[in-house]
Amino acid sequence: MNAVLLAIGAGLCWGVGELFTKAVLHTGKVGPITAICVRSTVAIPVLWLAYFLFVHQRGTEPRDWMQAGAPTLLKLTLGSGLVAGALAMLCFYGALSLGEISRVKPIAFALAPALAVILGWLVLHETMSWRKAIALVLIVTGVVLLSAKKA
Repeated sequence: MNAVLLAIGAGLCWGVGELFTKAVLHTGKVGPITAICVRSTVAIPVLWLAYFLFVHQRGTEPRDWMQAGAPTLLKLTLGSGLVAGALAMLCFYGALSLGEISRVKPIAFALAPALAVILGWLVLHETMSWRKAIALVLIVTGVVLLSAKKA
């Protein structure tokens, strides 16, 4: 499937999902950590089913990922699991419980791609063009305008 279509799907799902999350947190009957635990508990079986279907049945991914070596597994567990998974969710859900979704979501979800472009350029040696640089400035400017409190 096309990467852009999958990214659009992710954005749509997160947009709708976080709206529900904010509505739940707004009731005061569920806290951010509980919401994360429920989200993760519901997601885990679906993800393992997808893993079984796409990795073991169709072979669309490497099956021997546990043999990838310590550096790769460390990046997977610490970077993806701990930092992007647990810590990011704790920060984001905490922010949702305290602030407006119309401010919190743009900050979090615009900072992530902007930082990814910069880190991709500096760490992974991906190309940086004037177009990307201008886009980064526009993203940050847009988020500042969108999320700044009225004077």
